[in-house]
Amino acid sequence: MKLRRGALRAALALMLLPLLTPAGAVEPISLGLAIAGAAASALTGFISYPRLYCYFRECCLHRHDQRAAAALQETLDKKLFGQHLVSKVVVKAVRGFLNNTNAKKPLALSLHGWTGTGKNFVSKIVAESIYKRGLQSKYVHQFVATLHFPHAHNINLYKDQLQSWIRGNVSICPRSLFIFDEMDKMHAGLIDSIKPFLDYYELLDGVSYRQAIFIFLSNAGAEKITEVALDFWRNGRTREDIQLTDIQNALSVSVFNNKNSGFWHSTLIDRNLIDYFIPFLPLEYKHVKMCVRVEIESRGYTVDEDIVSRIADEMTYFPREERIYSDKGCKTVDAKLDYYYD
Repeated sequence: MKLRRGALRAALALMLLPLLTPAGAVEPISLGLAIAGAAASALTGFISYPRLYCYFRECCLHRHDQRAAAALQETLDKKLFGQHLVSKVVVKAVRGFLNNTNAKKPLALSLHGWTGTGKNFVSKIVAESIYKRGLQSKYVHQFVATLHFPHAHNINLYKDQLQSWIRGNVSICPRSLFIFDEMDKMHAGLIDSIKPFLDYYELLDGVSYRQAIFIFLSNAGAEKITEVALDFWRNGRTREDIQLTDIQNALSVSVFNNKNSGFWHSTLIDRNLIDYFIPFLPLEYKHVKMCVRVEIESRGYTVDEDIVSRIADEMTYFPREERIYSDKGCKTVDAKLDYYYD
């Protein structure tokens, strides 16, 4: 770094030289070339230093592994409500994977639950914890089933395209993040085309996929998750008593046998290539109120508990008899706040 500082000082000295030297003492073209050469040399040395370069330009794996895990934990603790399993499993899985310098396969997480329970929100937080630009990063890639793969008769074309997209992006950045939304609407068999990239291969055509992260989002399996949550509630146990072992196996089987799931009889499940099936529990009245408070604060307003209660009361809840869980989670909170804050 001393040499780079010296180069910068030299460039600055040359730039100040006209102010310290009588007019005509230095030939203008020579001075211009000298300044340009010194400045370019100094700037090249300055920018080539990795951390400084990444300050100005986005780099593959922008944040250090420990910082990424800490940012993920902090954000989930502050902004994710009612999902103790999600917070615990996602943080441990991502932290362990980022810190593993010899991973045997990419990390694959499958997030399941009703709309509005936080699946997209968590995938966004994971992206932001690893890359400063989050979902806008050129190293984060989102696929939406109904947008990118709409027609069943084009499934073979989609398979080829999907493989090419993943291969090309991982070649550029080994720590690429791929998010597949609406997996419950994806055509059966399509997702199996990425099976080689999730498997235990060291290299495929000279490319390693072992540092990549794959996140799948799906409503499939939500019924099974609710069934477990209701059983705990009816037996007088809290949702916090639910452990991953109480749901994960039943969830994976449910998704595997669901014909309306993009994972229907998928080799990704059959070959155990999905590392975690993560259940998003249905949200209760108190969690909806938490979402409302955070949204009010994010808009810069003082929290009005009367408005918080009104919005939570406007939600519809299920089952019909008990009315425990919000059927839209926190999904419509933002729109409802527009009515009170225009």
